Amino acid sequence: MTFWDMFAIGAVILLGVPHGGLDGAVARRVGWPSGPIAWLGFHLGYITIGILVTLFWWSFPLVSLALFLAITAVHFGASDIADIGSDILPWVVHGGLVTIAIPNLQPTLVEPIFTILIGAHNASLLMNGLSSLFLPWLLGLIGYCIFAYNHPPYRKSLLQLLVFFGLAIILPPLISFALYFCLSHSRGHLVRLWRSLGLTEQRRSLIEATIYTLISWLSVGIIIYYFQTSFTENLIKLTFIGLAALTLPHMLLVDCADRRHNSRRDLL
Repeated sequence: MTFWDMFAIGAVILLGVPHGGLDGAVARRVGWPSGPIAWLGFHLGYITIGILVTLFWWSFPLVSLALFLAITAVHFGASDIADIGSDILPWVVHGGLVTIAIPNLQPTLVEPIFTILIGAHNASLLMNGLSSLFLPWLLGLIGYCIFAYNHPPYRKSLLQLLVFFGLAIILPPLISFALYFCLSHSRGHLVRLWRSLGLTEQRRSLIEATIYTLISWLSVGIIIYYFQTSFTENLIKLTFIGLAALTLPHMLLVDCADRRHNSRRDLL
């Protein structure tokens, strides 16, 4: 990996991953009870889901990475248009930026990353599958341009998508992914959630997020220190398998429980 690839992974770990540190606030907002026992139960459940995802990955790497890309597409797509709506075409096109467009725009750089994660044969199979989705995604992008022309609230999100798409064409995949993950997805999630919290909850959530972030950084440092013999491969595995382990419980909270909670609230 180049220096800029290392910098991109560092940004994902240090700046992007901590946006999940406010998940405790989301849990309380959707009705998770307060108190030390409930707090402990939430964290044990969160960690358990992450461990199960990791174990499943080691047993079924190809299926795991394919599922990770699928749920990431759903999660990223929903997040990108969260302030606007939930129309299916924008949702799908936004979700496909990282999971479909970047692998197809930079296949010679993405496949080695997939090889580290799931092996050479599985990486080839997955890349072939993703390549078959690129033309439909491009047609969807064209359709989205027409859709946004007729639906002005989506024009800003479309412009942002086109900017990141352009960056994905000219930049290596890890860098374009880090730019999107840190500057768009993580920042947008943090801003939306923070604005929705009361002052007391903001203080509590800030303390929680700080603790989680420091623990995650310390864990990454320890793992890297003890696996220096294959630093690059272990860093990539740590980053993306770690993202997969954290994405599922994060998505269950943000895209399922919180969305359902907001829908019920809007009906009242």
